[in-house]
Amino acid sequence: MRFDPSLAAQEAFRQAEAELGSDWDTAVELEGTFSSNAGAAGREAYEGLLTLAQCYPNAHSFHAFCIYSTWQQVTEETIARHFETGLKLSESYLVSHEGKNPLDIEYITELYGSFRAGLGLEEQDELQTEYKRDTPKGGD
Repeated sequence: MRFDPSLAAQEAFRQAEAELGSDWDTAVELEGTFSSNAGAAGREAYEGLLTLAQCYPNAHSFHAFCIYSTWQQVTEETIARHFETGLKLSESYLVSHEGKNPLDIEYITELYGSFRAGLGLEEQDELQTEYKRDTPKGGD
């Protein structure tokens, strides 16, 4: 990776304060728990952050923070569910670039590839490409 996701997460979180209004204190509390606890407490705080993000569909910095946090979850607990969550969040984020930080777009695009690779989707794409190349194209 050409960037540090934890530093990107901190910057995105700072920028999210204006987006969350009255829920900022809740976000700070959840982030504090997430950052300082492993296991069940950290996982619950992470889920709380994702739930809060659903309430603010236009909080682009906060959504970027959640994607970076999902990568942190992947590194702590490498399971398919975290890769799938990261993939879904990244796809949703990257649908439109309007109003989003260009650096977050670049970083999340890179993470998107990592989430795909973690699920084996890159390998699948290579196999599909090889299959298409080897398949007769018709004619005699």
